[in-house]
Amino acid sequence: MHEHGDVAHSSVLRSAGYTDHQIRDAVQKGTLLRVRRSWLVTPACSPAAFAAASVGGRVTCVTAARELGLWTPASDAKPVHVALPHSASRIPPIGVLVHRATGPVPTARRASREPLLNTLFHVARCLAPVQALAVWESAIRTGLTDAEHLRRTEWCSRPARRLAERSEHLSDSGLETHFVELMRQVGVAVRQQVWIDGRPVDALIGDRLIVQLDGFAHHQGRDRRRDIAADARLVLLGFTVLRFDYHQLLFQPEFVTHTVLTAIAQGLHRIR
Repeated sequence: MHEHGDVAHSSVLRSAGYTDHQIRDAVQKGTLLRVRRSWLVTPACSPAAFAAASVGGRVTCVTAARELGLWTPASDAKPVHVALPHSASRIPPIGVLVHRATGPVPTARRASREPLLNTLFHVARCLAPVQALAVWESAIRTGLTDAEHLRRTEWCSRPARRLAERSEHLSDSGLETHFVELMRQVGVAVRQQVWIDGRPVDALIGDRLIVQLDGFAHHQGRDRRRDIAADARLVLLGFTVLRFDYHQLLFQPEFVTHTVLTAIAQGLHRIR
């Protein structure tokens, strides 16, 4: 069960050599829990895997990406994304979002989780393009896949094909992907991860306008003081430093765009 992520179909256990008697005995002792007639989980099973097993589906999309440690949009409402075949007639319970499209990788009928490429396939169809791109680039950055592999995959979805063409490996975080896309929409060229003063900056516009991005988890203590000190050194070196946080970038993009464009209009991106 642990080898299968703490959730498995009874047929998988029988294939591994366990008898129906052993399975029933494990259920009676509480070692295993029976979710449906043929799906079993351990008490350590994640809530997402439990929800997927309850409808006989596979964890996929944003939920699977989050379990893999990829960047995903933060949200108070997090439905469990589950893949089900078109033929499935089950009505999903509240809190479960069903995906019925078929990804590029053949998947075992009794699998409990979707493979990475299928997860990215559903992400491309489910999220806004800029958010989906951030998830894809997160998969590249963490080494789970690479841009060339994504481009060579035969995607049966236009959103996925577009993301495969655009995915790179420069974004240090999903926020950088958002920022670069936001600037691309207003015609501003951005260089990422440029080394200045002995460390990489998130984004450089022109020669002198630096943009730093703070993630969802706010910096505190020494990390925050380090960032303030680094910004001060950059200013003394003649750079202009703009710093935006997660909330501003995702929920106040007009403010971010206006601020950057105003700085460019004042010539702060050029050497004077």
